[in-house]
Amino acid sequence: MTSRIPTRIGHLPDSVAVRAITPRVLRGYETLSFSTFRGKIEGPADDIARWESEPVRELLVEARRRFAGSTPTASDAWLAPRLHYTLRLTRAEASDSTLWNFLALCLAPDFVQWRWGRGESGMEVGQAARFSGRWDIQCFSRLWWAAELFRDGKNYSPVELACGNQDILNTAMRLEMIQHRPAAQALLRLHRGAVRTGRDVNAAVSVANAAGATLVYEAMAPDELQDAEALREWILSAGDDPAVQYDTLPQGPNDGSVPHSSAEKLTNWFEKLFEGAPVRGRVNAGDAGVGVGIR
Repeated sequence: MTSRIPTRIGHLPDSVAVRAITPRVLRGYETLSFSTFRGKIEGPADDIARWESEPVRELLVEARRRFAGSTPTASDAWLAPRLHYTLRLTRAEASDSTLWNFLALCLAPDFVQWRWGRGESGMEVGQAARFSGRWDIQCFSRLWWAAELFRDGKNYSPVELACGNQDILNTAMRLEMIQHRPAAQALLRLHRGAVRTGRDVNAAVSVANAAGATLVYEAMAPDELQDAEALREWILSAGDDPAVQYDTLPQGPNDGSVPHSSAEKLTNWFEKLFEGAPVRGRVNAGDAGVGVGIR
């Protein structure tokens, strides 16, 4: 690691981050570095191994290497579960935007430019929020939260499916229904079946979200409380567990799987809702003779 890379993950205040993201930075004419923010960074709350920056930095370097020959979008499904495994956080910690500011501006601004870059230089980032912004838009927080919301206990396979579809990442993530674990898994099961295209995903998410609030889902398909102690042990075991594997999925915290019966019940309900959902370009059974499909 060079002197430009910090050894520990810290926190960069929002006010400092916003001022640093100048038009030159967004247009790719300038790449920020750790040295830019010396004296303005707050250190981590504890000194355990989870705050070491090198594993995160190496993971991001590997992501760029692996997907150099394809579109950067393709890296999301590979990176999300491995970032979650490497950067072990509670949900409260992950809600702190200053952590994500640090990753995007001090640890890996070059990755943000690679993932979201466009224009002639390929380095122009269209939104400042990719560096410092809302949790579901910021470059790294969106992936961590996708892994957190779509994992099935220690199983990260559903995360790969979710992050392999940008419509799920861009549409479903911000909806309240995804906070209910059986609903999140039901949406992914639906995606394996009738829901295929981006238009399908948007329609399915819209009707499912409109059909009921989280309380409705909990009444229909109850979830089980996650094991807080198992999560705590997993967080504290950072540095002792095996390093993240690049070719196989790691295992997340063993804090409890989603009840199968609840996920299946919501899947069946969502399928019925989707059958009548308006999908642009699709003719429903009751639309015969109207618009597309008239002969």
